[in-house]
Amino acid sequence: MINPNSYRVIWVYLGKHEIERLSAQSGLFISESDTIVEQVISFMSNASIRTVGPELIFGKIYDSIGFGTLQEDLFCHLVIARLAFPLSKLKTIEYLYRFQGIMLNLDTVYRFLDKLNSKQKERVEQIAFAHTLKVLHENISIVFYDMTTLYFEASDEDDLRKTGFSKDGKHQNPQIYIGLLVGLGGYAIGYDIFEGNIYEGLTLIPFIEKISEKFKLNRPIVVADAGLLSNDNIKALEQKGYEYIIGARLKNEPDNIKKQILEPQFSEGQIISINKAGRTRLIVSHATNRAVKDEHNRIRGLQRLEKRVKAGKLTKSNINNKGYNKYFRLQGDVTIGIDYEKFNRDKVWDGIKGYATNTKLTDKQVIENYKNLWQIEQAFRMSKTDLRIRPIYHRLRHRSTYLHIIYRLLYLQRNGKDTL
Repeated sequence: MINPNSYRVIWVYLGKHEIERLSAQSGLFISESDTIVEQVISFMSNASIRTVGPELIFGKIYDSIGFGTLQEDLFCHLVIARLAFPLSKLKTIEYLYRFQGIMLNLDTVYRFLDKLNSKQKERVEQIAFAHTLKVLHENISIVFYDMTTLYFEASDEDDLRKTGFSKDGKHQNPQIYIGLLVGLGGYAIGYDIFEGNIYEGLTLIPFIEKISEKFKLNRPIVVADAGLLSNDNIKALEQKGYEYIIGARLKNEPDNIKKQILEPQFSEGQIISINKAGRTRLIVSHATNRAVKDEHNRIRGLQRLEKRVKAGKLTKSNINNKGYNKYFRLQGDVTIGIDYEKFNRDKVWDGIKGYATNTKLTDKQVIENYKNLWQIEQAFRMSKTDLRIRPIYHRLRHRSTYLHIIYRLLYLQRNGKDTL
């Protein structure tokens, strides 16, 4: 606890530059978390920060990756400060001033971000890819792709920011899609930005093709979540000579396939393989711990539905296949109820997970490779929590180049795990 009797009042003269710096920042939004971090920083001495500080530790990693060749000190400072203390830009500026002796104002940072362009993005990706290639011993035979949304607090749309399906539950806010491609170990290969109202399944093939052409990749195996690969996407990948591993939507399979899946009495860890048209095969596994989790989630989802039904505010529009809404049914002309029979029938799927592939890998290899998809999902979770890249307050389209910093942050933190 802070002792109020320990404070002293110190009168100081602020020079012209200092007054301008403070006045430029006075109207900015400050989050509660920023205030907490500021208190932590206040108890740290200059000596401790500079002796084992972020610039010393992450600066070496930053240079070892190759980012130092860009010769942009401001960019380096912003990346490392954001990584060490995920603050608003206001607090980043304060941190740099107090502990690094770097004097900036917010307008300087915005002007710098405004100057970043596609050439800068290309250069950052080239450096990151060269390092990834080195770490993976020149072997990028499998890649992992995923997407997420980042919403803007600004209410106006433009040709990039669009309202669309939000993974953050912010359907009223304009957003953008971010696609990220990584190799084994979670090492980033490339990223891209898409309009916020695009169907995410339409992004995969153009993105993979562009990255493959840029970095001369020899058609690596593509691993992605089921939501990113429609039947049309799968056909397009096959036509272009790509192999893939995706999460299968087993309940959407034809009845004869579902019968083959559900007929065997699964034992713990058992795997079955079902051949489909062409080279495609379904691999199905069962895990007891997954069954427990699936049942828990279903029951929790049902309880939420029951609360909504009890509230009496549901309409026919709520009857759809989104999540647990699939258990709603129409009773009479206007009453919405719950289809408990359908809910109970779904119990047979608890613990069952499916994968679709056209590779020649063994069943176990397919499953193990798909499990690596968590690394890219972890990168997105980390960026949205540890690095706090949402919500985005930038109001100009070209300020989305702020994501250049985030991309370097993700890459720097991933390499920091191996170095520290």
